[in-house]
Amino acid sequence: MKQIAFLIILVLITSCGGTKKAIENSESTKKVEIEVMEKPEIEVEIEKSEEIIEAEAEETEIEVKDETIVKTQDKVVEIDTKPEAFNHNALNTLLENNVSENGNVDYKNLKAQRTDLSDYIESLTNNVPNESWSKEDKLAYWINAYNALTIDLILRNYPLNSIKDIDKPWDQRLWKFGDKWQNLNDIEHQILRKMDEPRIHFAIVCASFSCPKLQNTAFTASNLEELLTNATKEFLADENRNNISENSLKLSKIFKWFAKDFKTNGSLIDFLNKYTEVEISSKAKKSFKDYNWDLND
Repeated sequence: MKQIAFLIILVLITSCGGTKKAIENSESTKKVEIEVMEKPEIEVEIEKSEEIIEAEAEETEIEVKDETIVKTQDKVVEIDTKPEAFNHNALNTLLENNVSENGNVDYKNLKAQRTDLSDYIESLTNNVPNESWSKEDKLAYWINAYNALTIDLILRNYPLNSIKDIDKPWDQRLWKFGDKWQNLNDIEHQILRKMDEPRIHFAIVCASFSCPKLQNTAFTASNLEELLTNATKEFLADENRNNISENSLKLSKIFKWFAKDFKTNGSLIDFLNKYTEVEISSKAKKSFKDYNWDLND
């Protein structure tokens, strides 16, 4: 009987141990299943974080001195944000409000705004270009200065019918830039023409009908190239100033007075062909139109 009882107890112990192992194995399986189920979710979250990081990196803008570097995917784009050397907004406002699309100037209204023009000219005279300025900044400055001073000269003598009603209009030294008194002749011949940009002749305006039209936008370093090109094309296409065909040229006297400026990179016809829609023959006959000095009002 004792032996039978011992065997029964041994069976029960073995059975309980198996059950325990089964339970432990079951729990272990659950743990493994849980770990397997949870792991992909963790990986997904990590992958999403990496995508966000990459997306943020792609749109990152880094400012370095005067330039902005924008990283987009695998490309780095540099955008020049260098500020203008001089702010011409005051002149731009005056031109927008007082000069028509055709270049007609409302001198009467400008005279009522003489203080605004004087303030702009004063700001010019107190901020003369230096060696740190770019060529574009210098050109824009002196083109605007020439036009603003011409308007000022007219207003000092207004009303009048022509700039030629003024005694020696281009020689009057009325404006002191830094420590030097300037006149219109010096600005044109000693400064602008020496900058090797012949298109200045279609940007500076002597307040006369036969001159190029006064732009109703101030020149700046950033718009200089576009405005100079447009002003040149407009002037050449204007039949009041020029008549151009393949074999015949009736040109403004500007091309006679400043002939040397238009031949620095070839002939006059080479220059004209860059800015006209007509293909002018190298053998085209040339003459010059009379110049009308009536006021451009």
